[in-house]
Amino acid sequence: MTRITRWWHALADGADALADDESGDVPGWVLVTLMTAGLVVLIWAVAGPALTGLFEQAISRVSGI
Repeated sequence: MTRITRWWHALADGADALADDESGDVPGWVLVTLMTAGLVVLIWAVAGPALTGLFEQAISRVSGI
């Protein structure tokens, strides 16, 4: 076998093994998604009022109101 043929077979065997391992990982992705959404909500709740005040202050300075 040539070097490229061996590499190709190794790549194909690795892809098959990876595809077999991926089937049970759905709950992990669901957990990551839920945790990310929770962090966004938490950060928004904490920083939202400060960002709103900052935005309103910037707009009032620019518009001169």
